[in-house]
Amino acid sequence: MKLQVKLSLYNTVTKIAIALLLGGVVLFSIEKIAYSQLDNRLVKKKNKIIKNLSDDEIKVLLDKQDSFTDYNILKEEFIILNDIPDTQKPAPVKIITEDREIEGEVETFRILNFKFLYNTNWYNLEIGETIGGLDNIKSFIRFYMLILLVVALTISLFTDYAFTNLLLKPFYAIIDKKINKVNDPTQYNYENIPTSTDDFKILDESVNSLMRKINELFALEKQFIANVSHELLTPITILSTRFENMLNATNIPADHEDKLYASLKTLNRLKVIINSLLLISSVENNQYLKHENISISKELAEIYEELEDRITDKNLNYRVKLHADFKFIGSKTLIHILLTNIINNAIKYNYTGGSIAVSGTTEAKNYKLQIVDTGIGMNAEVAENAFDRFKRGNSDENGFGLGLAIVKSIADYHGIRIYMESAEKTGTKITLVFSEAQKLDR
Repeated sequence: MKLQVKLSLYNTVTKIAIALLLGGVVLFSIEKIAYSQLDNRLVKKKNKIIKNLSDDEIKVLLDKQDSFTDYNILKEEFIILNDIPDTQKPAPVKIITEDREIEGEVETFRILNFKFLYNTNWYNLEIGETIGGLDNIKSFIRFYMLILLVVALTISLFTDYAFTNLLLKPFYAIIDKKINKVNDPTQYNYENIPTSTDDFKILDESVNSLMRKINELFALEKQFIANVSHELLTPITILSTRFENMLNATNIPADHEDKLYASLKTLNRLKVIINSLLLISSVENNQYLKHENISISKELAEIYEELEDRITDKNLNYRVKLHADFKFIGSKTLIHILLTNIINNAIKYNYTGGSIAVSGTTEAKNYKLQIVDTGIGMNAEVAENAFDRFKRGNSDENGFGLGLAIVKSIADYHGIRIYMESAEKTGTKITLVFSEAQKLDR
């Protein structure tokens, strides 16, 4: 899960927890607040009635049989005044919730009960308001708060995601531009990513510093390989020439001749290794120009002509099936070497009477070229290291571990993705994926 998503989820979860806590407190407090407001309203009505009380008002209230005030036709309020015995004592205002039957209808009322002395007589005043409307108000408030909470959390999620996206944009830029897209240290861009976050500035500088060290080591390694290879070629060539001259001499003992042949064969192997290292070094140093129009079908046809004798000698069933030809710009020499090395391995490590299938298809705008053989294959550990230098694909074959390393270097140089699948005694499948951007006639 991305850091941006984690931050957004964390912020949202914490806000949900806080909102639920506060919402719960508010929701549980609504009833108390509502009753408190209702009680205050009843007290104010009581104070107003007492303040405006007169003998005539008392007479009207005592004589009136209809307990509801004239203006309340919904029967949501009532005022009742009763005279009580003079033995009463002053008592504080009492507010209770009670069911009352008014004109045949039972309603739950919040009732204020107040005993007071007016002139020389004691009276009991009851002011009631139904709580049915109060329940509706509480339900509405709860629903409104729930909607408000959901909307607030939704807005919070999107704003947090947008903010973290803006905040982490330099971080993803560092990962994308300075790590993921860096295939060659020499092509690394040391320009700092614009950001106001100190942590990202430190990360950017640290990555730049690390890449400078890697670039220096990478350059030293390539220079060392190139220099050593060039220096070794001269004495190897001289030794080869001398051995060949010695073999041309007369009266050489048979055992000496065998040793000379073995030495010459060893020198030729060493020469192949050095030439392979030089090729890899040249590719990695961008010494080849990628300006030629290349056709996959034409390259495969030329390679078949070159390797036809070997294919025939092993009685291999060689098939090429291209649903479409792929044309792109690159180094024709290097692509020829790449395909030749793969097909050459498919021949070399194949069983007599086996098969080699070459297919080309277009999938998701990418061109996929597959070379599948029915040879001896490799186990998982060997296949995993097959593209590493000096990792031999099979210990009982005369391989030098550089053929597939060359293939990998050329593929990386052209931006071609390469995959391998192999199983012992089953065969090997190598897949080359060319992107749409490489297509010549796109």
